[in-house]
Amino acid sequence: MSSYAVLPRILGALFYYSPEKSETRELFSCLPTLADLYPWRDREYIEQLCLSWPLPDGDSLIWQFSVLFEGQGKMPVPPWGSVWLEKDNLLMGETTADYREFLQSQGLVFDDRQREPEDQFGLMLLALSSLLEANNEAAANRLLEVYLLPWGYSYLELLQNNTISPFYAHLAVLSACYLQDVQHQQGLQPDKTRLFFG
Repeated sequence: MSSYAVLPRILGALFYYSPEKSETRELFSCLPTLADLYPWRDREYIEQLCLSWPLPDGDSLIWQFSVLFEGQGKMPVPPWGSVWLEKDNLLMGETTADYREFLQSQGLVFDDRQREPEDQFGLMLLALSSLLEANNEAAANRLLEVYLLPWGYSYLELLQNNTISPFYAHLAVLSACYLQDVQHQQGLQPDKTRLFFG
């Protein structure tokens, strides 16, 4: 199972880290090879997606990341679970605290220098990757069923339709394919939860 940890680590990093970081920019060279990192149900489609990735110039992408993930006024596609799951669309609500307890129970504690809530979409994929790397399939499945999938598909659909960044729209399409494949292959039944955003 640990070989399956690589893809969510790359996807999570692209959602979480600004492209102004050299480590993030270095991941762009991996994009054409993402089809090789997972046993996709429709590998041909994934190969086409990976080879057609729109890469804008660095400054444009940094601005797009800032609008979509850091916020410049009202956020069009908030990447935090609590905004989708909490009635008042609050950051760091009860759902975040519940998810933090789950992470701590699995020995995962994120350093809070960036003060980012743990339920940021990319950070959740990075947590998933850590659990898969530790061969902790039960906890990985719980993270998906209970904490990520109930709002993640709606988030990715909105991100796919954003008019700000073709790059991140493309990332959303590939990530939705990945999560659907994992859900199918693992037989996951995501919690049915009312969403308050979107």
